[in-house]
Amino acid sequence: MIDEVDESVCLLMNNMLDTMYAAKGIGLAGPQVGDLRRVIVVDCAIKGEKPNPLKMANPEIFEVSVQECIHDEGCLSFPEHYAQVARPESIRMRYLDETNSIKELDATGILATCIQHEMDHLQGILF
Repeated sequence: MIDEVDESVCLLMNNMLDTMYAAKGIGLAGPQVGDLRRVIVVDCAIKGEKPNPLKMANPEIFEVSVQECIHDEGCLSFPEHYAQVARPESIRMRYLDETNSIKELDATGILATCIQHEMDHLQGILF
């Protein structure tokens, strides 16, 4: 667990976003870049839209929908490999943002899928 989002965690978050954008991904978790701290970054903005990055430390899901959806998921750890994965369609979660503030988020669709995928990495699940 991260006790506080300090300068070193902010630097990690920013570097992870740069890495994710360079790889044309929509999510990245600390373990994918060799850092075991509980940090994920996501940006599910559609091509042509203004970027909408989320930087999350200690993400935790506290509610999931019963309804699931299936997405063809990819992973920056396995470029060009995709698999259909069923996950809850919507989630409610909380996390520490880059200002060390506790945030809550309701996510649906691809954002919910991406967050769940990246949180799997924090648990040692690759794909």
